[in-house]
Amino acid sequence: MKTETIDTIIVGGGLSGIYAAWLLSRSNLSCLVLEARERIGGRILCPEHQGFHPDLGPSWYWPEIHPRMACLIQSLGLEGYPQFETGQGRIQRADGTARTVRTGPMAPQSWRLSGGMQALLTALAEGLPAGAVRCGHPVCEIEKTPYGVQVSVGELEKAPLARFTARRVILALPPRLAAGSILFTPELSHPLTQAMLKTGTWMAGQAKFSALYEKPFWREMGLSGQAFSERGPAGEVHDGSSRNGGPYGLTGFLGIPAAQRRTGDRLNEAILAQLAVLFGSEAARPMAFFYQDWAQERFTATMYDQPPMYAHPRYGAPAGKTSIWDAAVHFAGTETAPMSGGYLEGALEAAERAAAAALG
Repeated sequence: MKTETIDTIIVGGGLSGIYAAWLLSRSNLSCLVLEARERIGGRILCPEHQGFHPDLGPSWYWPEIHPRMACLIQSLGLEGYPQFETGQGRIQRADGTARTVRTGPMAPQSWRLSGGMQALLTALAEGLPAGAVRCGHPVCEIEKTPYGVQVSVGELEKAPLARFTARRVILALPPRLAAGSILFTPELSHPLTQAMLKTGTWMAGQAKFSALYEKPFWREMGLSGQAFSERGPAGEVHDGSSRNGGPYGLTGFLGIPAAQRRTGDRLNEAILAQLAVLFGSEAARPMAFFYQDWAQERFTATMYDQPPMYAHPRYGAPAGKTSIWDAAVHFAGTETAPMSGGYLEGALEAAERAAAAALG
């Protein structure tokens, strides 16, 4: 088996990995992104319906506090639009009853991206050299050698499907996933491994849905599309519509812990029945319905991600280390960002740090 030699290998084709590759390619540094899935994006997932791409992963950015996102979107010629919040909200109690409540706009203002967040990935990927991204390449082993770093693709205990040698590696995937799925040689220190395993993967325990309609009937009722429920199955709902015209959408997060969820038609029916209670009978008849349980994604979640998160974790470099092995391997990914960890802004923040270290 031939071993390819690359200057920098990036493990993970989510926003942090693709952005790091984009930054390096602009400096004429050769790099290769190895992505385990058959698509780029990681936790960014936007199926298509009638030209609209609902977000089943992260939906929002906040220009007032996320300058990297705002500047990158503008520089790539993309357009954002404010989250629709006009009207009243709905509250569902534990007994199933629902009532209308007065709500106000979120502060700072939440924004969505025209074309879905996938549009950001697509624009960045289009700026990479041909062949710079290889999907279907799960990394199973990273080994430090006298000549650099050797990266193996495939499954442990089996012959590798491919091998690469690089001067440096950027780990652009959640630390917990890296610690649980990649064999490091020499072995990582116990404190670092524990820190990686204790870093909760953002959204890994979440499930999200999007129901699309021809008309925004909730807006016609004076409702914003925002709702919160003590009963479920959805715990939180928002207007998830396109920017101009249809389709119009209701999107939300399930309030059922990952270990208790059961996928299938019965769950979808329960979500639609709940939407009907909150927004009227028309809500039970969408023209399209999408559902994504991130806890079931092997390249996102581990067994440690099943318990729900009740607060936003304090993120940053695991065990305070932004790199290991004499700066041969650098950590990226939103969970390693100290300022905006967990957000798309954090993915950009971590990628910029890792790319700068690689260039330096």
